Amino acid sequence: MRDNLRFLLVLGIFLTLVAVLLIVGGYGVFHALEPDQQRALISILAPHGELIAEIGLLVLAILGIAFTMAYQVYVKGALKVAEGIRITLNANPGHRLATVGPAELRSLAQAVNEMAERGELLAQDLEAKVAQAKASVEEEKNRLAALMSELSQGVLVCNADGRILLYNERARYALLGSSDLSSAGTAALIGLGRSIFAIVERNLLAHALETMRARLEKNEADPIAQFVFTTRTGEFIRVRMALVLGATKAASAPADGQTDSDGFVMTLENITETFEVDTTRDMLLQSLTEGSRAALANIRAAVETLTAYPDCEPIHRDRFLQVIREEARMLSGKLDKTSLDYADSLKTRWPLEEMLAVDAIAAARRRIESRLGLATLAEVLDDSLWIKADSYTLVQALTYLAGRLKDEYGVQDICFNLTRHARIAELDLLWRGSPLSQRTLSEWEMEAMRAGGEDSPLTLRDVIDRLAAEIVYMVDQERQRSLIRFLLPTVKPTRVALGAPVRIGESRPEFYDFDLFHQAGQTPELDERLLSELAYTVFDTETTGLDPAAGDEIISIGAVRIVNNRLLRFETYEQLIDPGRPIVAMSQTIHGISNKMLRGQPTVDKVLAQFHEYCQDTVLVGHNAAFDMRFLQMKEAQTGVRFTQPVLDTLLLSGVLHPNQSSHALEAIAERLGVTVVARHTALGDALVTGEVFLRMIPLLAAHGIRTFGDAREATAKSLYAKVEY
Repeated sequence: MRDNLRFLLVLGIFLTLVAVLLIVGGYGVFHALEPDQQRALISILAPHGELIAEIGLLVLAILGIAFTMAYQVYVKGALKVAEGIRITLNANPGHRLATVGPAELRSLAQAVNEMAERGELLAQDLEAKVAQAKASVEEEKNRLAALMSELSQGVLVCNADGRILLYNERARYALLGSSDLSSAGTAALIGLGRSIFAIVERNLLAHALETMRARLEKNEADPIAQFVFTTRTGEFIRVRMALVLGATKAASAPADGQTDSDGFVMTLENITETFEVDTTRDMLLQSLTEGSRAALANIRAAVETLTAYPDCEPIHRDRFLQVIREEARMLSGKLDKTSLDYADSLKTRWPLEEMLAVDAIAAARRRIESRLGLATLAEVLDDSLWIKADSYTLVQALTYLAGRLKDEYGVQDICFNLTRHARIAELDLLWRGSPLSQRTLSEWEMEAMRAGGEDSPLTLRDVIDRLAAEIVYMVDQERQRSLIRFLLPTVKPTRVALGAPVRIGESRPEFYDFDLFHQAGQTPELDERLLSELAYTVFDTETTGLDPAAGDEIISIGAVRIVNNRLLRFETYEQLIDPGRPIVAMSQTIHGISNKMLRGQPTVDKVLAQFHEYCQDTVLVGHNAAFDMRFLQMKEAQTGVRFTQPVLDTLLLSGVLHPNQSSHALEAIAERLGVTVVARHTALGDALVTGEVFLRMIPLLAAHGIRTFGDAREATAKSLYAKVEY
């Protein structure tokens, strides 16, 4: 807007100057004439005064048009060249200027492109040398990431302000809850730059830190703290905590009592099942102890009496022997019951781990061949099936069945098949020979498993129930074979999805950022903070239509976090929402979300509550964010969720950075800044593109003198697009 006003002001000055020059020139010529000539000229021009004025205005209009064309070609063209140079220098080295316009600007653009080409080659050469010098460091970082992802314990590392700067998958998913919407979302609170106090009570951590510092001051060998806390889902988490000291502090602490730390490390272990099992065991021991004391006392008294009076009458002797028999029977019953209860307690301790079903079959084949001497074969094995099982007891069950078939039916070889049926893995144990009755299989299910020299207090039915599986007996009439089929639920391999191997040369996973050791925490005073220091949530929504006031609803939210100038692709948020109303046909053609896809999805009140938690302590970023924020504001009364976080809009920022560009659509900005557009018009896809665009805008904003959040807020508030309301 200011550029247009400036242009109009310059145009007015130019036309005024031309008019003044014409008037002054005419006035000078008129006064240079003789009086008779002046009178003659007046007599000639006076009747044509209106025509002369019209011709003058026409000349000024022509000059104005010519000035405007020259301004657009030379001044605007030069400004576009300047914007293109800034983009090349600060955001997209591959950006090249369009060689259009007059010969002078084409020559300038070509020279700039040649310089940019040479600069990019030099930068690539420099980057290659830097990358070579950093190869060993990156290798160590990637090894750290790989090791962290494979640890069986949850690990969190925080800086002195309690901001998370390292975590592993186990901490985020296995120990602190599921990322599922229905599971309360503690996992959503684990992320780089987030506060640990959202998970663990502040006073509890403060006490642990105080304890460790006191031990460090006493120069104790192992200054650690341990405590237990409960998650929102009611899980018990045991924490071992240690301080992180800098090299200088660690060296000087024993001598001078310096106990300040850079942060702390927490290892986390879920002890919920262990706690329950230990409680059950203690109750069993107490029951056995208290229940046996009276019986043992009665037996002891009867034995002592018989010993002291060996010549007592037979009727009294029989009475004492009866007491001994009854008490012994009662004690035996208590022991049997305790043994049974302990076996039930043992079942709860089986660890269920995600594993490939073919790995369990391979282990069973080895065990059957070595322990039972049976030959094993495999026909069809689907190596893509994952199950959640205790591999040891599953192999025990397969070995047990093979042993019973060998001992009772003389089977000499066993064959395995593994196929998928919908979400079920069908694991078949096949053999040739005598058929098996369903009654026999039912009896086998209820007996304790004994095979290959090993006894187990567990039954086949115990194993099946624990695996949430089923077992059936069938006959393959075509091949004249009998089979026992295990129906096992399949699972998605989260270890593959979350703990994929890190290869040298790949970018490091975004599960840690040690630069956060020295970064200040989030504070309300944002205006003075540098844009590069803030944490952001970049988000986008898809809706049933474009008019929230007319009842259109949000149907999808996607978001990604930016911390320490890094887009955390491993900490994304994506959720469909049931809007309770049909989608406008035109909107459906844009985002591709159908009414069928939304059936059964959570409602907006549940989703916004979780999304608000995801956005905690961050600045919101969106493209045309006023549209999305209007939908969120319309839901405040219904959901009670208010998004009061400050907001930055890449549409407004683009208007500030590139006022001379014709388009500020997300695709156009992405093309200018060299960002690849993927999954356009999906909430998460647009959020990821907007995040990449925003990161490339930060150095461009700095080149314009816009470095702090306050600078950005003031600059965007003056933009023409900031006046648009929804």
